[in-house]
This record gives sequence, structure tokens and C-alpha cells, in this order.
Amino acid sequence: MQLFYNNTLTKSSTEIKFSREESKHIAKVLRKKEGDILHITNGLGDLFTACITFSNPTQCIASIQSFEVQAKKTYQLHLAVAPTKMNDRYEWFLEKATEIGIDEITPIICDHSERKVIKEDRFERILQSAMKQSLQCYLPRLNPAVSFSDFIDQSNTDQLLIAHCEETKKQSLKGILQLKSNTTILIGPEGDFSSKEIELALTSGYTPVTLGETRLRTETAAIVAVHSVALLNL
Repeated sequence: MQLFYNNTLTKSSTEIKFSREESKHIAKVLRKKEGDILHITNGLGDLFTACITFSNPTQCIASIQSFEVQAKKTYQLHLAVAPTKMNDRYEWFLEKATEIGIDEITPIICDHSERKVIKEDRFERILQSAMKQSLQCYLPRLNPAVSFSDFIDQSNTDQLLIAHCEETKKQSLKGILQLKSNTTILIGPEGDFSSKEIELALTSGYTPVTLGETRLRTETAAIVAVHSVALLNL
């Protein structure tokens, strides 16, 4: 199945007009014609079935035939991950985390962060592409980058966890994770969280966790966290 994305669709929509870029892809690359069926999501859980009524490389139009709502996961995961020095590593994390299953992502600027500016529009496109590729109907929410302290102040999920590298007492994610709950996990930059940041997180109700025996890169730690939560909630 080929999945398309259009965030303007609602349950009352009767027609969809594709952009010039998507129309070219539908008509020239996929060679779809009038009468062919397309599947489209609005990123909010709705999966629409539409029939092409006009197919042209410059403009494709389809009539909405029906829609269904994709079931939500039994848990909600929010990852707050510091931007990586190499931007492509963060983009890789965004793609794979979306494929595995994540609900919300916040880039956090930390004391040791080497990158403090993100390409929000590009990140959003990567999330959309990964959602379509993995045939999911829920687009992860990408929040604007915020400072570590500001993020801590607004944390309000059921379970708050921080993965850091300091040699202190930590619990395994597997042992502490509350299943079917709303969880937030903090992942630090290449230089790890500062001692001050770790202390602030602990006093704000975060529990320190370990993601394994080895030291992981930021993007690897984030993927391990996403996959572990998904696997434990199966």
C-alpha cells in the first residue's frame, strides 16, 4: 500500500487536490490514472480511501470514498533528545524512532550541546516521510527546541526518566518502566548532561536509568530507548 499525507483532511472532507509535487509523483512515477484507489492520512489517526477523478502531472484530484481510524498504541512516549553535532545523525534518529513508534519529540539544548539550532522544517518532512513509509496514521509531534531547564519545568507525564552516563546508581529501563503509561525520557548530548542538569532532573522527579552496559552515542541511546519501550509494551 502507498500512503499519502495531507493534514487538511477531516472526517467531513469529500475531495482532495494534491500539490503539484505529489501530483507529478502520482501520475508520472506511480502511473496512477482515473479510477485508481489511493490511501491518505491526515496524521491524526484517520486513514482515507480515495478514488482518482482527475490524473495529471500538474494536478491530481481524488474523491474521498471512506475513512477509518487507526487504533492508538497502548502507551505514549515522549523523547527529549539533545541535538547532535552532526545533523544527519539526529535526522536518522527521527526517521527510525517514527518507524518504531514515538508520539512526541523535543530537542533540548543542554550545557554541553555543540549544536543549538535545528532545522525544524526539514525535521518535520523526515517525520512525515517515515510515517508514510511505515504505514502509520499518527504523525509524531515535533516541538520547538527548548533549554533543558525550561523543558524540566514543563514535564508532566506519568513517568519521568533520565538516561545519563555518570557512575551513579541507576535502574534498568526494563525494570522500572510502567507499561501502558505516558513516559518521558531525557537523552543528553555527546558530552552527556552536566552534573547540574542531572541534579535538577532528579529534584524534579526524574528517575535515572541505564540503557545497557556500553556507552552509546546520543542517537543510538535514543533509538534503544524507543525500541525498548515499544518491545516491553508488546
